[in-house]
Amino acid sequence: MFSISKKKENGFDVIVLKDTANGSLVEILPAHGALLHSFYVINEHKESINVIEQYKDADDVKNNQEANGFKSAKLSPYVCRLANGSYTFGEHQYKVENFYMGDSAIHGLLYNRAFTVVHTNADEGSASVTLLAEYRKNDKGYPFNYDCQVTYSLQKENTLTITTKIINKDAGNIPVTDGWHPYFTFGNSINHLQLEFQSKEMLEFDEGLLPTGRLLPYQDFGSLRIIGDTFFDNCFTVNFAECQPMLVLRDTDKKMQLEIYPEKTYPYLQIYTPPHRNSIAIENLSSAPNAFNNAIGLRTLAPGKEADFITTYKIALIHEK
Repeated sequence: MFSISKKKENGFDVIVLKDTANGSLVEILPAHGALLHSFYVINEHKESINVIEQYKDADDVKNNQEANGFKSAKLSPYVCRLANGSYTFGEHQYKVENFYMGDSAIHGLLYNRAFTVVHTNADEGSASVTLLAEYRKNDKGYPFNYDCQVTYSLQKENTLTITTKIINKDAGNIPVTDGWHPYFTFGNSINHLQLEFQSKEMLEFDEGLLPTGRLLPYQDFGSLRIIGDTFFDNCFTVNFAECQPMLVLRDTDKKMQLEIYPEKTYPYLQIYTPPHRNSIAIENLSSAPNAFNNAIGLRTLAPGKEADFITTYKIALIHEK
């Protein structure tokens, strides 16, 4: 059986989805970009492990979200970097006002927006919550109207599906891309973890970490291998010709692994290793970075039309043979 509850903790208003049968639970922060705050799973040693690097309290997310890597941020309506914060759509040139890193605007316009809860459901098979942000021309560089609905659904076997629905509420067409920015951790250095992801190509970046348009062959992690001191700040195409999951992150000590099952609406995978190396950002993206300019994966929605973007995270327990 599954349950939904609310609590106040460390200055947060938290939505809790729980599988009461096995103890796994998910915590979501509606007031802070509908971000994924935790994903607890009970391992074979009866330890409750949170696989999401989280914020300490409400002041931490308010003051340090940008400085500490946008942990668990919703990336909308653009993902990663937008060169000079500017782009052309239709016959008009726009420049966004929101957060810049160097010469690029980064990570969209909703990561620090408050979402409202519009629907909840719990039954024998799952617990789910749907949250809504209504964007209404809030940044002059993106003078359009759209709704962003995010649904978290916790299912059996430590499985979490996240569905984002973008609805064009404007009178004309709007450009959209979508993504997520969670940091995964098993509580220690990522250097000893094993990683595998299904990709044949890496996007070539320039010095500003923007795609050049070239694809480079890449299969270094086509099968499980130890991360070691490998540094990532790269974007890869997802090879859907291979069997799911598209990515596995394994901790042999804790006998657990993260499995990611994106739908084809997320054909790109961005991976980033922060300097502290206690977590790894694994980002499902609907487009390449700077898509408002290079059009790689860019979607254009007509008035009233919708677009869904879906990915699933599963925490599997590794059983001794």
